[in-house]
Amino acid sequence: MKKQYIIPIFIPYTGDEGKYTIDTQNLDNSKKEMITKEDLQKIIEEQLNIVKDEKDICIEVSFIGGNFTALDIETQKDFLEVIYKYVEEKKIDSIKISTTPNYINKDVLKLLKKYKVQTIELEIQSANDYILKKSNRQYNFKQVKKASKLIRLYGFKLAHQMIIGLPESTRIDEINTAKALIKLKPKIVRIETILVIKGTELEKEYNEKIYQPLTVTQAVEIIKELIQMFKLKKIDVIRSGLQNEDAILDLKDDASKIIAGPYHPAFEQLVESAMWYDAIVYKIKKLNVKVKEVEVTVNSVDSDNVIGYKKENIEKLKLLYDVDLIVKSDENLKQGKSQIVITKTYTDFLE
Repeated sequence: MKKQYIIPIFIPYTGDEGKYTIDTQNLDNSKKEMITKEDLQKIIEEQLNIVKDEKDICIEVSFIGGNFTALDIETQKDFLEVIYKYVEEKKIDSIKISTTPNYINKDVLKLLKKYKVQTIELEIQSANDYILKKSNRQYNFKQVKKASKLIRLYGFKLAHQMIIGLPESTRIDEINTAKALIKLKPKIVRIETILVIKGTELEKEYNEKIYQPLTVTQAVEIIKELIQMFKLKKIDVIRSGLQNEDAILDLKDDASKIIAGPYHPAFEQLVESAMWYDAIVYKIKKLNVKVKEVEVTVNSVDSDNVIGYKKENIEKLKLLYDVDLIVKSDENLKQGKSQIVITKTYTDFLE
């Protein structure tokens, strides 16, 4: 299986980005100006040079953060023509754009199809129209459904982006959003957490105690549940939480643009580790014996997540269940798969 290499192209929002900015590139004023087609070509050339000696990779150009189809039509064409040249030369394998449902129509999709765009990611945020309106979104969930069906009808790979922790959004709202998205049959879902950023209206609401952000623990618990829902329907979750980029700094750092919220530099590992912990505990609880030691064998890629951030899973199992966790690697196991074996029980010591 080929490894995917993404060339990210950051573009600023051209329309109303709402009151609650979460996109990391929008925290850095130096990235506010729209790139040119010359900038785009330079970025691609630089990135292709980095991976020129790599084998078995699939290269995707991904427009991130901005609303691609809200750009004027000539700008869209300029960007797509630059990339299409590399697609024809088989130097780039795919193109992905991000947009909002209110900027999707048949003419837009025909243009994207012409230039071999493969994936369209729709910003959804919530399936609750009240929450969308409160967040100053310029679309409703009826438009989400219409846009999603059109995207699938035209043969694109459909991706959805949802957000947890929006003002007045509850765990039930977020579960219902996941259920609503599953019905629209996306291939990919991106789950984001909302943060309180300096200079936003949300900062004012936070300071006035109108808005209370999720804690890291709360965010991990809800995202863990959502991932399980999507996995049951064979929908890939490609990322959870915000990436650790230069514009995102530790909350304890005076230069940080983050005021509050569930930010953690290893947030995705926290989610993955929590899911592995649950799987191990489930196995232990199924046995009608007191477990002393459990051995988990996984692909080496998963080893750190099984152990947990700063060995959290090892410590929790010992503290709460008095169980020793042994982690082994086996490259023959696929990523995400495991063999969990109870190697010692307390009855062993009585025999």
